[in-house]
Amino acid sequence: MEALRFQVVGEAFKKKALDVMTPSERPSEYFGKKVFNREKMYKYLPKHVYEKMIDVMDNGARLDRDMADAVAAGMRQWATENGVTHYTHWFQPLTEGTAEKHDSFIEHDGKGGMVEEFTGKLLVQQEPDASSFPSGGIRSTFEARGYSAWDPTSPVFIIDDTLCIPTVFISYSGEALDYKAPLLRALHAVNVAATEVCHYFDPTVKKVTSNLGWEQEYFLVDEGLYAARPDLLLTGRTLMGHDSAKNQQMDDHYFGSIPERVAAFMKELEIIALELGIPCKTRHNEVAPNQFELAPVFEETNLAVDHNMLLMSVMKRVARKHGFRVLLHEKPFAGINGSGKHNNWSLSTDNGVLLHAPGKTAEQNLRFAVFIVETLMGVYRHNGLLKASIMSATNAHRLGANEAPPAIISSFLGTQLSELLDHIEKADGEDLLAMAGKQGMKMDIPEIPELFIDNTDRNRTSPFAFTGNRFEFRAVGSEANCASAMIALNSAVAEALTDFKKRVDVKIAEYANRPEFSANTGHTAKFHAIIDVLREDIKTCKPIRFDGNGYSDEWVVEATKRGLDVETSCPKIFDRYLDAESIRMFESLGVMTKKELKARNEVKWETYTKKIQIEARVLGDLSMNHIIPVATRYQSLLLKNVENVAKVFPHVKAEQLSIRNLKLIEEIAERTSIIEHQVEELVNARKRANKIADEREKAIAYHDEVEPKLADIRYQIDKLELIVDDSLWPLPKYRELLFIR
Repeated sequence: MEALRFQVVGEAFKKKALDVMTPSERPSEYFGKKVFNREKMYKYLPKHVYEKMIDVMDNGARLDRDMADAVAAGMRQWATENGVTHYTHWFQPLTEGTAEKHDSFIEHDGKGGMVEEFTGKLLVQQEPDASSFPSGGIRSTFEARGYSAWDPTSPVFIIDDTLCIPTVFISYSGEALDYKAPLLRALHAVNVAATEVCHYFDPTVKKVTSNLGWEQEYFLVDEGLYAARPDLLLTGRTLMGHDSAKNQQMDDHYFGSIPERVAAFMKELEIIALELGIPCKTRHNEVAPNQFELAPVFEETNLAVDHNMLLMSVMKRVARKHGFRVLLHEKPFAGINGSGKHNNWSLSTDNGVLLHAPGKTAEQNLRFAVFIVETLMGVYRHNGLLKASIMSATNAHRLGANEAPPAIISSFLGTQLSELLDHIEKADGEDLLAMAGKQGMKMDIPEIPELFIDNTDRNRTSPFAFTGNRFEFRAVGSEANCASAMIALNSAVAEALTDFKKRVDVKIAEYANRPEFSANTGHTAKFHAIIDVLREDIKTCKPIRFDGNGYSDEWVVEATKRGLDVETSCPKIFDRYLDAESIRMFESLGVMTKKELKARNEVKWETYTKKIQIEARVLGDLSMNHIIPVATRYQSLLLKNVENVAKVFPHVKAEQLSIRNLKLIEEIAERTSIIEHQVEELVNARKRANKIADEREKAIAYHDEVEPKLADIRYQIDKLELIVDDSLWPLPKYRELLFIR
């Protein structure tokens, strides 16, 4: 029973698990109940205002102030009917979280009373304090002004009594201070570039949309146990803790029966999420004990990012109602799987065509090959940048561990797609192309028209794997904002598609007057130009294709030979944002300026330093104020036992009986001495690093000199955990944290 001394769940929470909210409607009937979606717009807005809003949302039309007033009036009417009294501009600063400042609808009526009011001006723009958010030097304390501006493409929603308005967050001088602004720019860039390439195959395409389906992994722990672990409370992960005798080695948690209390939590979470328009689809046990996953139906990328950020916030609130705490840290427990957020990404046209899915005709499959290859080109050219986009102090613990992908970006395609690209690369003109009358060009590869989705095995060690009609960016961390990875990926693909079209157009002009490329022969200049450029790019991006074991040492050597980024130091990986080719790409696409990129890197380096700094301080405190005193107390009990044995038994017998205790006493003395010395070294290393003014160099010092000492101290503490009397050990152990009762 001693092992349950921190367990506070009891019968009360078991009863709570059965007392979960249960709406009488079907999910389809309450989906979007708390969202000002198109259905609500149609009901609460005048017809001409509704039509204008649809044009704004679908086509990027501008919304004038008078129209904004009408929209605000409709929003306020809907909101007040749902008990709303406040509104907030909801944005995503560079903290990896969300931010909000609530204001009520009330204003003076000029007669000594109050009136509810919400104008277009309040809807469209607010002025939060910009100096208190990370800005990388763009804003100083005395330069507090910043603006939040409404993003009409992401619907307004209600949380409790507050109307939440998704917004971008920019500085007084116009630089982005958030994730949403550059994400919207990147999505615009990929739309323009992909639409122009689509016109080679279908001139009627008007828009290409980037889609995202994230898979959110997370851990649950009992709140009482969480509260008894200062390291979990302050850093999100356990800085010490010996392996539990049983963890995930039996493979019995993955897809297993969901515990009753967890199922109740999931049910309430899904109901709230569905009301907020988050299309939750899948839930299940993950590989590690206490680890679970939630995944929605895919959505447009900007909306999907907003929904993921909102869901992470809702998860934390709902979990506490059920006696849990949600852990979104990528590696909260050593020795078992960490948590990722797999980003399933694709492109689709306004007429419903998935551009990364094979088609039924030769022309459709040529388009498919183009978008596959140009995606690979973007990933190849900017593989280091893509790694930087998912890297953090927390995700660094997960990458390369257990089933997480390694810290080298590569792409798994599978046998059939690899063979297709190899065939296109190596085949000569007439071997590749054959006339097909009015059908135009036909690719003489029998397998292509029979290319099916999910026709190959999956490689779980691949950071960027093709999975049938999309790519899965598996390296994104559990607590990360998906926007970071999506900004880099969509920008890289937009650049590749733009470059592809430029080169194809040059070749079309070159081939236009050749008699062998006339419409009469069926061998058109356009298709030959596409094939020529496609073949060049297949050869160029071949180094990014890898279907083998991403965990092997051989792959590191091979990846180095291929010219891929193999850096493992988190602060140095961030350098990729400031590479000349990265700056050129972002600026040419209008996604971010060099000034914005430099500022973001300052934030990244500073954030990395602070996270390691906090962990070092917490571990030092726990070591000196929890672990060593308890170990010393147990050592005193053992010494007392030896002393008592010597009083009762003859000398020889007493020595025999005390051998084990004497060994433990000696080991405790040795390990506590080592810990004291290591903590002193840790403190000194921190002090030396703190004197460094340059944020990059300081982060590197924390990575090289401070972080390794955390593991050294942990090793000694974990050994003491096996020695010290269980009843004295001050912290809940893994065997208690990892198994929900």
